[in-house]
Amino acid sequence: MIANIAFYVCSIILLASAALVVSSRNPVHSVLFLILSFFNAAVLFLIAGAEFLALILVIVYVGAVAVLFLFVVMMLDIDFAELRSGFQRYLPVGATVGAVLFVELVFVLGGWEFAPQAPVLRFSPAPANVSNTAALGRLLYTDYIFLFQAAGILLLVAMIGAIVLTLRDRKTSRHQSIRAQTDRTVAETLELVTVTVGAGVKEIGILRPKPVDPEPVEEVHHGN
Repeated sequence: MIANIAFYVCSIILLASAALVVSSRNPVHSVLFLILSFFNAAVLFLIAGAEFLALILVIVYVGAVAVLFLFVVMMLDIDFAELRSGFQRYLPVGATVGAVLFVELVFVLGGWEFAPQAPVLRFSPAPANVSNTAALGRLLYTDYIFLFQAAGILLLVAMIGAIVLTLRDRKTSRHQSIRAQTDRTVAETLELVTVTVGAGVKEIGILRPKPVDPEPVEEVHHGN
């Protein structure tokens, strides 16, 4: 009974927070609603018995990804008026892409059906000698190893593309030249000074003051 109530409550909060992520005007609020949806999804994983996925969702997505999103959004100086200025111009393209995605989802959901052995496996007891983490790892790295590696390659390509698109070479910034540093000779970097006993810093030429021109002296004539 308690599990059913927790399932429905967390499901409703999850759907509401997911809708607020895309509909909120403030990006900081969107990230906070995203964190709330992650927490509710983790609770649903716990109810389903997938404790490993629940902990990974909280540790990785809430503790790292969502917090990174929050810091990036807070540090960016976003001009919302400029972002909304091109809404009408890109509306036909966005509407076309959204319609294509909606048609694809309709086709996928329309052709989806339960596997014949799904009702039987649903009520079958879980093996006692295999943990949830071991079963998940065995499934990923045996049956779906190629899809798992393909997903990793796609994420790597996306990361490289984001770095290439955002990297800017600023001419005003200082850059370290390793070749210029290694080509320096000893004479350019080291100076040997013979210091006599009792000689000061000024006498050996390290802190030699700049010569100052003497001020002109006005002649004063005294009358008899």
